[in-house]
Amino acid sequence: MSTLTKIKAVDVAEGLKTGRLHLIDIREPDEHAREHIPGAALIPLSQLEAADVKIEAGRTAVFHCKSGMRTEMNCDRLAARIDGDALILEGGLEAWKQAGLPVARGS
Repeated sequence: MSTLTKIKAVDVAEGLKTGRLHLIDIREPDEHAREHIPGAALIPLSQLEAADVKIEAGRTAVFHCKSGMRTEMNCDRLAARIDGDALILEGGLEAWKQAGLPVARGS
């Protein structure tokens, strides 16, 4: 069961515009290079423990993967890396695209 609250793609998009959210892509670099949400920081799940995850004060981290499965299965590990609030993008990148929100291609 998830210890992190889910947030819908349209709400993430709004939070990114206002600067209150910090989006973190936990997919692998090759997946991120194929397509990613503009502005998302890449911190692959495979490198999570070694990563220096810093979130500015007053901002909330939002983790995402392709479909939400990896974030859901690893929510405790993800939450442990953040000093502050953290959320999961419900449905991941797929839900983002289904909402008609922009994606970038290439690194």
